[in-house]
Amino acid sequence: MNHRELTEITVVGDDDTGLVARVTTLLFERGINIEDVDQAVREGVFRMTILVETSEMSVSKHRLRRDLAELGDDLNVDVRVRFPSERDSRQVAVLVTKESHCLRRLLDERNEFDAEIGVVIGNHDDLEPVAKEHGIPFHDVGDESGVHDEERLLSLLDDYDVDLVVLARFMRILSPNVVFRYEGRIINIHPSLLPAFPGAKAYRQAKEAGARIAGVTAHYVTTDLDQGPIITQRAFNVPDCASVDELRERGQPLEADALLEAVRLHLNDDVEIRRGRTELRDGGDETYHLGMPDELDDVTPDGPVDGTITVGKSDD
Repeated sequence: MNHRELTEITVVGDDDTGLVARVTTLLFERGINIEDVDQAVREGVFRMTILVETSEMSVSKHRLRRDLAELGDDLNVDVRVRFPSERDSRQVAVLVTKESHCLRRLLDERNEFDAEIGVVIGNHDDLEPVAKEHGIPFHDVGDESGVHDEERLLSLLDDYDVDLVVLARFMRILSPNVVFRYEGRIINIHPSLLPAFPGAKAYRQAKEAGARIAGVTAHYVTTDLDQGPIITQRAFNVPDCASVDELRERGQPLEADALLEAVRLHLNDDVEIRRGRTELRDGGDETYHLGMPDELDDVTPDGPVDGTITVGKSDD
């Protein structure tokens, strides 16, 4: 069954004995069939995501939300319910710091999305003029040093009823308290070909490692830094004696390009996460493939050049 047809229930809070049983019992009692359950605990924060079939449930959507909210209050956890196809347009929040290229590209191309960019949130106020230029509300949730207030961030995401969070060169790490609430719905752009050079100063890492090919990666955010499922990547050659600034100049246009494509794929429901990696959904554009563009694929060998390869033979 396509996950778009299922209702998603997310439970986030302190881990406690019996929590899972209380939630699943409530669902069974209301005629709701559980299709999938995923749980995790990170830094003391518990997250459970449940995909359920609600088409034949014995209560209304409003009643289910109310019952789960009351149970959440009793268990001291946050419970959120996302029914499929509840509204015509999904809401996107873009998180930024000081670099404008990714934000500008998203705003310039936003009419192509089956969604609305409803808010821009920064940990500095440098890009407020860019948002206002496009008529988008801007909120600064950072202090003087750029440390963001996560409670205020979560409050804003809730106020704007956000479906997708896009990190457009947002230079802060989100805690599990945020990631768990929007898992599979936060996209980041990182200036390296992950899994190489994760973390800060990726272009400098590539330069110091002597990389001959560098690049950028758009990926889903998880609680493991820069290790989430990869959506799109772009690569470029590293010229001899290129400086870190020159690598950044080559990479920034590709950052905007890869992030824009990843957002478009997500909003078009063309990509899904299976077993920790992204795949194109069944029934999508059969001519499209994740990875290199066709012009590079055409010049890349797609088979062995020295005879046959024994299936199952180790590469080591």
